[in-house]
Amino acid sequence: MSKPQFTETEQRILALAGDDLDRGPAPFRAIAEAVGVDEEEVLELVRRLKDQGILRRFGATLRHQKAGYGHNAMVAWIAGDRDPDELGRLFASRPEISHVYRRRTYPEWPYDFYTMMHGEHPGDCAKLAEELSRITGITEYTMVNSIKELKKSSMRYFKWERQSNA
Repeated sequence: MSKPQFTETEQRILALAGDDLDRGPAPFRAIAEAVGVDEEEVLELVRRLKDQGILRRFGATLRHQKAGYGHNAMVAWIAGDRDPDELGRLFASRPEISHVYRRRTYPEWPYDFYTMMHGEHPGDCAKLAEELSRITGITEYTMVNSIKELKKSSMRYFKWERQSNA
């Protein structure tokens, strides 16, 4: 699949749509006004990219520490010959898991599945990993607990700042 080409106006729209949206009743109108187009042009771009599968969704980002989920861990699993799609669906079905990845293995690092787990209390992630180990039969996994979050942000594909009215 070739990389889509975006006009400068589309890049501006996407830069603002990828940032915090206006909290008012018409967030796409605010983007349109900032870019200098009408709201329908913004909505058409969003719809088109959604229909093409380029834009997956719009959603809120939960700051898990502020929401009371102050404990998290990356768990690396050795899935072996288990069906990766089935295993991915199982892991993804858990509300305590925010990310599920499958990656290639290396001779010195045999782990091929990764889950990012979140818990309210110390030990919650370990309990979940033990439960999933029992359910899946995967006994080879390692857990890396987070000590401190140093950065958390969404990827920014285009940069464009709103023009101030000053």
